[in-house]
Amino acid sequence: MKNFLSIAIFSLCAFQSIAQQESMYTHYPFNTQMVNPAYAGNRGVFSATLVHRSQWVGFDGAPMSQSLVLSTPLLNDVLGIGANFQNDKIGPTNIFTGNIDIAAKVKINRHSKISFGMNFGLRNYGRNLTGLNAYESGDFAIVNNTSTQMIFDLGAGILYTNKRFYVGVSMPRILNNHFPNANSSITLGAKEKQHYFVTAGTAFNISKSVECKPSTFVKIVEGTMPQFDLTSMFVFNKKFELGAMWRSSDAAGLLLGYTFNRNFRVGYSFDWSYGLRTFKNNYGSHELMLRYDLHCKKGGKDIISPRYF
Repeated sequence: MKNFLSIAIFSLCAFQSIAQQESMYTHYPFNTQMVNPAYAGNRGVFSATLVHRSQWVGFDGAPMSQSLVLSTPLLNDVLGIGANFQNDKIGPTNIFTGNIDIAAKVKINRHSKISFGMNFGLRNYGRNLTGLNAYESGDFAIVNNTSTQMIFDLGAGILYTNKRFYVGVSMPRILNNHFPNANSSITLGAKEKQHYFVTAGTAFNISKSVECKPSTFVKIVEGTMPQFDLTSMFVFNKKFELGAMWRSSDAAGLLLGYTFNRNFRVGYSFDWSYGLRTFKNNYGSHELMLRYDLHCKKGGKDIISPRYF
């Protein structure tokens, strides 16, 4: 079955291992609300972001993720509210998550503020093992072909922003949910590990037509080494974007983006997992991002979000 059995076994054990359990996105600088609910409403306008990621293309059973994030400011930017939906498929497992994000904002001065956010929702964890063949008949790990489980999600985060800089800390899964084996007589199961995320970024002008936006994403998981994402985007005439990324002990890649009429942005990224022994057996990871910002008009003039992030 090529490499399908290997990835399937990995998938079944993913929640029990010490590896990162959250989805991975190269477009994290444009999708910060997925990892920190305090970002809800931060763009100052209604915003919708859709991201699709195909990881390790060409490898049977490889991860595939889709996310949709919605947010808007309320009460003159005192509150932000949003929602995020995510679908993850890895081998025979599928996880669908739906969360509501709420952020309270405290202004420090004209250009800076602190946001406190929480998210809550539900996650459906399912598996379908009908396509797997066990080496030994009666293997208790796949004795039941299908199963589903619904669990409650709760997360929190804090975010500081000013005109040119932001930094945030979040814990997306406060609850260490336990996933018992489908066969209740078997003690084998899985338990989530606590994740701590740190995001930061800045923006500065290189010339009148070129701007640089470096950012970082630090992932800390109990029982494993921290992982760092470093990304640097160059923006030309506030339209075309070109950047590079590096993920510690994992991948390096490129990002492209273009903004249409200040409302629509389309982005693409490619990253190559040089840190994996199986990197020769896949064609890299690809992401496509679409974002829409609703710029309203007042008194015949556009109201444009002043946010850089």
